[in-house]
Amino acid sequence: MSVARSKASARPEAPTRPKASARSKPSVAALLTALLLVLLAAGCTSGGGSEPESRSSSPSSTAPDAKVLAVKIDNVAPARPQTGLERADIVYVEQVEAGLSRLLAVYSSELPPVIGPVRSARETDLELLRQFDRPVLAFSGAQSRLLPAIDRAPLDAVPPSAAPRAYFRGPERPAPHNLYLRPERIPYAASGTEAVEALGLRFGPAPPGGSAEESRTVRFPSARTTFTWSAERERWLVSMDGSPARTSEGGRLGAATVIVQDVTVRPSAFGDRSGNNTPFTETVGSGTAHVLRDGKAYEARWARPSADADTAFTTPDGERIDLASGPLWIVYAPR
Repeated sequence: MSVARSKASARPEAPTRPKASARSKPSVAALLTALLLVLLAAGCTSGGGSEPESRSSSPSSTAPDAKVLAVKIDNVAPARPQTGLERADIVYVEQVEAGLSRLLAVYSSELPPVIGPVRSARETDLELLRQFDRPVLAFSGAQSRLLPAIDRAPLDAVPPSAAPRAYFRGPERPAPHNLYLRPERIPYAASGTEAVEALGLRFGPAPPGGSAEESRTVRFPSARTTFTWSAERERWLVSMDGSPARTSEGGRLGAATVIVQDVTVRPSAFGDRSGNNTPFTETVGSGTAHVLRDGKAYEARWARPSADADTAFTTPDGERIDLASGPLWIVYAPR
């Protein structure tokens, strides 16, 4: 793995009342009951609450107890541009067979109507997702030897066999790059809170210091991801394998914060049909990282003592590093 960077030179509908008989007047008790129902209905629609699908501008402190939806997404050229990726709270970039990359998109604050293309799960995903409180995992399938491990994992697995009405094949692309998910058809509802809180992270001001940075590239053996700072958009614009990463509507994909996390990537006991070994990314342990936000890069440390623990990101002095408000991308860079 190599990481290249370029430094900048200088930022319920209310119930209807039964009609009173024309020959009798309603009792006082009935009138009081009806008045109470009207008041309760008004309280529910007075604007104090928000719809589950809407993004919360002030994340709830109960977010660590909320479920998230994680979707395994294809990331080779025939799969781009992806659909619904721009509305993910967190996007993980992982190395898979033949040195290629694949994405794990995590949703909680809101859901797009369609997400994809959806691909198969990997062993790495099972350890990574234990940081969340029993997440829902949507994926196209997995090799037979991995399925028992998925069944034992503390997550709710929703492949096409478990929710066939939730998936469909798009006509514009060949299989396997054309499987899409309609998340409204699986047993999951967006919490309206940000998924980063489920990891013990929070939004806040940048730490002191840092160095101005224009772009950073993380390379896998057969893939590369580049983040270029746009002061105008206040986002790190994403490029994949040298081409701008776009949404299915044509807009640029961007991140408010990028974490390049240096990890050990080793061979696993699994492989694909072509004989390529499936790499396993170790997300339990500790090491170095770089946090990119607000046009700057910050040296950092990461630590996750066990699979049930959250990953903490701190300055070299041990101070917590907060995130810029917006999407978070985490790239697992082989060290």
